[in-house]
Amino acid sequence: MANRAGTVALPSDLVDITSLLDAYFDVEPDLSEPAQRVAFGTSGHRGSSLKSSFNEGHILAITQAIVEYRAGQGITGPLFMGKDTHALSEPAQNSALEVLAANGVTVLIDARGAYTPTPAVSHAILTYNAAHTEQSDGIVITPSHNPPADGGFKYNPPHGGPADSDATTWIANRANTLLEGGLREVRRIPLAQARTAEGIGSYDFLQHYVADLPSVLDLEAIRSAGVHIGADPMGGASVDYWGAIGERHGLNLTVVNPTVDPQWAFMTLDWDEKIRMDCSSPYAMASLIEQAGRFDIATGNDADADRHGIVTPDAGLMNPNHYLAVAIQYLYANRPHWRQDAVIGKTLVSSSIIDRVAADLGRVLQEVPVGFKWFVPGLLSGELAFGGEESAGASFLRLDGRPWSTDKDGVLLALLASEITAVTGRTPSQHYAGLTDRFGAPVYARIDAAATREQKAALGKLSPSDVTATTLAGEDITARLTEAPGNGAPVGGLKVTTESAWFAARPSGTEDVYKIYAESFRGEEHLAQVQAEAKALVDGVIG
Repeated sequence: MANRAGTVALPSDLVDITSLLDAYFDVEPDLSEPAQRVAFGTSGHRGSSLKSSFNEGHILAITQAIVEYRAGQGITGPLFMGKDTHALSEPAQNSALEVLAANGVTVLIDARGAYTPTPAVSHAILTYNAAHTEQSDGIVITPSHNPPADGGFKYNPPHGGPADSDATTWIANRANTLLEGGLREVRRIPLAQARTAEGIGSYDFLQHYVADLPSVLDLEAIRSAGVHIGADPMGGASVDYWGAIGERHGLNLTVVNPTVDPQWAFMTLDWDEKIRMDCSSPYAMASLIEQAGRFDIATGNDADADRHGIVTPDAGLMNPNHYLAVAIQYLYANRPHWRQDAVIGKTLVSSSIIDRVAADLGRVLQEVPVGFKWFVPGLLSGELAFGGEESAGASFLRLDGRPWSTDKDGVLLALLASEITAVTGRTPSQHYAGLTDRFGAPVYARIDAAATREQKAALGKLSPSDVTATTLAGEDITARLTEAPGNGAPVGGLKVTTESAWFAARPSGTEDVYKIYAESFRGEEHLAQVQAEAKALVDGVIG
């Protein structure tokens, strides 16, 4: 059978929503199974009720743990809570409300009873905390771009961004203890009572976010230039935001697909024939790419709108790394009120063309491990004006250098593509072609290699001295990194660099594989050589 990637989903691809919701309430996790315990990854706890990994018990326990964590941290302001369009997000929000209200926490949920993008929650936290002594925090209920059967639950402390590992480890450990105790220590009241509890209020996330956009983008330039924008919410939380942005700011903007469907029946299948709202995937974005010629700029967002996909009529869907390089080059040349010493942030598996752009701009580059949380302190202080990661997530400062969001903002980066086009008269893909003329054209890929649990553990604990090789794909090795050069934090794997290439190897958190990210400025054949030698090198070290 031919691969169906990029084709519209069939009825057989769709999740049974009734079974999914029934399992949320009816299934109790088996805590002897590690996959059924609470575990926070880089973006909170994720799982599916059908796999006994995202059920009512998990959410009740996590929420009670968050209540106790914020009390221990002296956080007394309101907790902003938003949800995306995944089917499990609504019942998870209700479960969380029952616990938060029972514990007397002040909670602000969407005034329209609708969906809330992750960046709108981050923006709300920062806006509140800038004006109040008592600090607020937030919960975002989303599994991001994951398939329709999945749910996700993440905590954002008062800095507005993803919680660091100290916080998530404490919350996860406490949640598992509560589960092991049969939830007897979880305080909870019925939903009807919780909704009318004294501390439960509302916040107009959409109004505050949309109204504030002129503080971070040159919307006047977009409006004056008449840039025709096609915005595809991909069935996600940005669905109402795009129409409101176009209307309030007078933009020539078309919402390409306003449909919200918890089965995502309208989606084209991703590379592995699964429904996944990955706006950086040409397969998931196939329907928008087909319409590229209708618009000056077309954009897509994942389910919680923290990621962006940029489609131009001249090049189709841009590689996320390519767009990050263009965004950095444009912003640092067109934001005169940013600090002159503000650094550029990237993850260590993002393209090295960013390094060359940073050097050309005369800016310091801060290279950090995978995970947006590493950019939070810099964005909050203004010392870092832009933070971006290879998986199409980024944010940057307001025009005056104050923080906008400390979580990834896909709506912001999507609108930036139109600002770039309006101000310069060239699309981001045309700008990228100019960058490659100057700095070379890298080729980049990620592959998976089989590994046992023991091998993955060994990879995560490597030191530079474990790598004795001196060359990679015909070039001298210039660095062996197990700590990120930007902040000294462990990378949980290994990065090896040469003058014109690099690879990074990291263990998967969910599968018996490790991931090899690799890039070469010497073409596809050299990249293949880098990948082959990288696998041999890593396998030789981890046994």
